[in-house]
Amino acid sequence: MAEWDDVRRIALSLPETDEHASYGGAPAWRVKGKSFVWDRPLGAADLDELGDDAPTGPVLGARVADEGEKRALIDDDPTVFFTVSHFDGYAAVLVRLEAVSPTLLREVVVEAWLVRAPVRLRREHEDALVRRLATGRRRESPPPE
Repeated sequence: MAEWDDVRRIALSLPETDEHASYGGAPAWRVKGKSFVWDRPLGAADLDELGDDAPTGPVLGARVADEGEKRALIDDDPTVFFTVSHFDGYAAVLVRLEAVSPTLLREVVVEAWLVRAPVRLRREHEDALVRRLATGRRRESPPPE
């Protein structure tokens, strides 16, 4: 089970990321001014749409590359990933924090950062971030001398 402190720790470990208050003061994380993950409370319309399937815990919004990736995530693990009609046509997926593993949360946050980071920044850091995902380490070890 993940918590907001886990999201915050992962997001702020990424280059040139900051935290800011989004809609209603909810936390969101940006890279160079572009939001990539955020607290997404469900509104009344969302709850009506989802009915009994509506999560009762915290929900993370995360940018994805495109609608195909969003659909693949939801199809692969609907207990973790979902969407609402508000996000139709928008490259973002909703994540049940109470259901996501720490490893999968790290992958979602880093992938969202990679989608939103400027090309120059992404190219500078992509290899190291992919290695971190593969090993689960927080930062790269210094190169041997």
